[in-house]
Amino acid sequence: MKVFETLDELRACVGAEVAVSDWVMVTQERIDRFAQATGDHQWIHVDPERAARGPFGTTIAHGYLTLSLLPHFFATAMEMGGVRMAVNYGLNRVRFTAPVPVGSELRAHFKLEKIEDLADGGVQMTWQARIERKGEERPVCIAQTISRRYG
Repeated sequence: MKVFETLDELRACVGAEVAVSDWVMVTQERIDRFAQATGDHQWIHVDPERAARGPFGTTIAHGYLTLSLLPHFFATAMEMGGVRMAVNYGLNRVRFTAPVPVGSELRAHFKLEKIEDLADGGVQMTWQARIERKGEERPVCIAQTISRRYG
């Protein structure tokens, strides 16, 4: 885990990969719970028998499940001192570039693209998150995500 004592330490990191998260296992239970929470019960995600005969030979995670892991990935990749509140501000671009079969392990690489001061004393950071699947060269998701931090 990368530790920053202050938000100002991040300014020197613009344009660089800042941190890499821990690995997360994508289990069928996680997929099923995501389906329950979102109402997305498509068979490719929740029906192992039918999915075994499908294009991937097993169930796959929802793309939005993969994306929803970003807060967890951030939490295991870096710690920022002097922050009393963090807010997810939005996304500019998201691409699901490869499937995530059940049993996959995922982690995220974070590149700081931009950091801007806000009028209310916080900072807005634009990150490129590249989520990889263990053992695969091609990422499963690439997202430009925007967060705000307040000290």
